[in-house]
Amino acid sequence: MARRVRVSLLTALLVVVGSVMSVGSASAVIGGAKSTYGPWAVRMLVDGKPACTGTAVTRQWIISASHCFFEQGQAVADKRISFRVGDLDMRKGATVRPVPGKRAGSARADMMLIKVAPMKKIRTARLGTGRVRPGTAVRQYGWGATCAGDENSCQSPVLKQSDLRVVRPDDPRCEGFTVPGGSDFCMEKVSGIPAGGDSGGPVMSVGPRGAETLVGVFDGSDREKIAEAGEVSRQLSWIRSVIRR
Repeated sequence: MARRVRVSLLTALLVVVGSVMSVGSASAVIGGAKSTYGPWAVRMLVDGKPACTGTAVTRQWIISASHCFFEQGQAVADKRISFRVGDLDMRKGATVRPVPGKRAGSARADMMLIKVAPMKKIRTARLGTGRVRPGTAVRQYGWGATCAGDENSCQSPVLKQSDLRVVRPDDPRCEGFTVPGGSDFCMEKVSGIPAGGDSGGPVMSVGPRGAETLVGVFDGSDREKIAEAGEVSRQLSWIRSVIRR
């Protein structure tokens, strides 16, 4: 049975900035590839240290994984959080910060919406409106670990990607990742597997640049063959209600 491994904020918080900046940009994800596109992807930092990944869904709202905003069961204060936006290299992006008190977590999925100061000249992601079907090719993006084992030592300073394929929720390999009637979908590795630091990152449909849609919010993997994401279409009403505030 595959053991579910949540890509935790705790792992990411132990990463020191110096070690992240020294990582080479050639490798990406675990066996994945360096991204050449991803204008809606944002890097989350806590106390200035790389933590998770997110997606700009409007010029003032970012979606990520809820578990990225908790440390030892306590909410991470807004003043400790920042985001790097606008560049595939997190060292070159602009910094934006949360609007105090303006975050909302889903009651049915590992998703968090965070309002930030206006992000200038950033392309926002289109939200998927249809269900994700088994057999669908998807692509996950993030700045997380590029190695197995000590993930703190190999966080990527550049955006990277993995190609995955959606599988049936009742596939035996998905045990512990999806449950009947749940809001997550299960994916198998095609090329690369997301890991620590990729939590909250976009899972996009595969298509021409500018035509992709955000179909999932990545929230866990076994670091080998299977990953999971919260399905955006199932949370669409909640997302739209929050970003209208």
